[in-house]
Amino acid sequence: MVYKKLLAVQQKLKAPKNQYNEFGDFYYRSCEDILEGLKPLLQEQNATILLSDEIALVGDWHYVKATAVFIDAETGDKIEVAAYAREEGVRPKMSEPQLTGTASSYARKYALNGLFAIDDQKDADTMDNSRTDDIRQLRKVVKSLAEEKGWSVQVLNAGCKKYYDKPSVGMLNESELQGMIDKINSA
Repeated sequence: MVYKKLLAVQQKLKAPKNQYNEFGDFYYRSCEDILEGLKPLLQEQNATILLSDEIALVGDWHYVKATAVFIDAETGDKIEVAAYAREEGVRPKMSEPQLTGTASSYARKYALNGLFAIDDQKDADTMDNSRTDDIRQLRKVVKSLAEEKGWSVQVLNAGCKKYYDKPSVGMLNESELQGMIDKINSA
């Protein structure tokens, strides 16, 4: 029964990459995004998820081992998956607890990915890098034009929300980016 419930959740779960990293120019999903998508599905299936961490020393490196446990609330049957993430040695402007927390978030996300069959990568064969490069270039143009007009990131993002109902430039598709270029030029 627990496997049927897990399968039902896996088939219905939507966890899109809605977070945007402007520095790296990529989309991602966080552990919190996955959990938010899971909550209503877990309720439907009368199941729960538990996450836990432990520290493991492998050679000279500390790893966070995160375990995600899917539990059938009716029977108590469970399925668990673990994932590891290494703590970075040193990172400027981050305390040791922050480094551990970052590794924990990363490991938990990948434990959830494994448990709920979330593919976090695109196949190299399906990626059209020329299109991605075009979109990146358009984003740069939009940001540059906005900067020339003296617009802050907040003003630019407000325009994205107003015209396209999207929170930031990073969420706009190619035609929307072209539209923003036209709007900025005509402002």
